[in-house]
Amino acid sequence: MLLIAAVFLFQYTASGEGEGALDTGGDEEGTVFLIGDSTVASYPANKAPLTGWGQVIGSFLKEGVAVENDAVSGTSSKSFVDAGYWATTLGKMQSGDYLFIQFGHNDQKSDPTWHTDPFTTYKAYLGQYITEARAKGVFPVLVTSAERRRFNSEGTITPSHKQYPTAMKQLGDEMDVPVIDLAAQSAALYEAWGVEGSKQLFLFLEPGDSPNYPDGKEDNTHFQTIGALELAGLVAQSVKDQDITPLRSLLKCP
Repeated sequence: MLLIAAVFLFQYTASGEGEGALDTGGDEEGTVFLIGDSTVASYPANKAPLTGWGQVIGSFLKEGVAVENDAVSGTSSKSFVDAGYWATTLGKMQSGDYLFIQFGHNDQKSDPTWHTDPFTTYKAYLGQYITEARAKGVFPVLVTSAERRRFNSEGTITPSHKQYPTAMKQLGDEMDVPVIDLAAQSAALYEAWGVEGSKQLFLFLEPGDSPNYPDGKEDNTHFQTIGALELAGLVAQSVKDQDITPLRSLLKCP
């Protein structure tokens, strides 16, 4: 995956893609929509190299496939609905479109603005997305939240999302929706890169590395472009490995 991501990083930066990294080509094969939190969201140039995996998922799709990344930083499955973001996305989607759904990071917060219970309200909000998307002829895919870079003394990742990934997988079985386990896959990815090497995936910057972060940055949750490409690559590979049809037909390498 490292070599693949490096190639796409070159293509991504050389093409001048920035906020959204969206291909607004023809929609004959349907538009790929994404909803989620800051790890999925797109960012403007003045936040670079901060990048969400939804910002670069188009790098793994065939030319001409349209992508609408509606993920919003700081949202939970509940607040995305309450703030009206879901109504906006739902209004844009049409029959034959696709929808990636990743929430969980902010659902853990105790504040009632964001908080959901994994096996009740969290599943209920995810179920709302699925039901309302399907009513419009949209194909939904659930994605467990990308893990944080939180290594233990043995050099492995300590899970940070509690029961939310389990609840999402349970709902996927109940509603017959594909689930991509990005939580587990991202943890394995970080471990493969190692305690120090994995910093390259995240927003770890020394003072002077970026004019957007003159004092440097140490962020174990959000990604640099190379990390976002690695995560998007895991999602794309899962679509292929799990034979998620018809979404698989949109991949560059189906």
